[in-house]
Amino acid sequence: MEWLEASTENCPVQRTLDVVGEKWTMLILRDAVNGVRRFDDFHRHIGLSEAVLSDRLRKLTSAGILKTVPYQEPGSRARNEYRLTRKGWDLWPALMALGQWGETYLLDPEDTLLDIRHTDCDAPVRVVVECSAEHSALNPWDVTARLGPGARRRS
Repeated sequence: MEWLEASTENCPVQRTLDVVGEKWTMLILRDAVNGVRRFDDFHRHIGLSEAVLSDRLRKLTSAGILKTVPYQEPGSRARNEYRLTRKGWDLWPALMALGQWGETYLLDPEDTLLDIRHTDCDAPVRVVVECSAEHSALNPWDVTARLGPGARRRS
């Protein structure tokens, strides 16, 4: 069976985009990675409507990407903060890759918003693809894509 004959119903890219593939969702994740936790802070920083923000936070929470943690300011009602779960933090490389691509193709070097560096050596951080044998900085011509055990013929 060839790629074009295979059903994409169980494609991991498609399934991931079903959960996080909307602009506002990715911006919420970007802010969560950078320490934003409270509804009002997400709302103010990203600039989306309260209804859309509530919907996206609910979806990310039900998907197990964010978890709620109660907090209460003195004299105020109890509210929830939104914190990344392990599943949420596992999206960090994808966010880094999107940022790296944007810096390369859409921004001038002086327009970089965040200068992300390795804490131990202060070198700039970059995203690379590697195989499980730790051969790193692979490019598309270094890999072979084969249909996996879940591949099914298109109907």
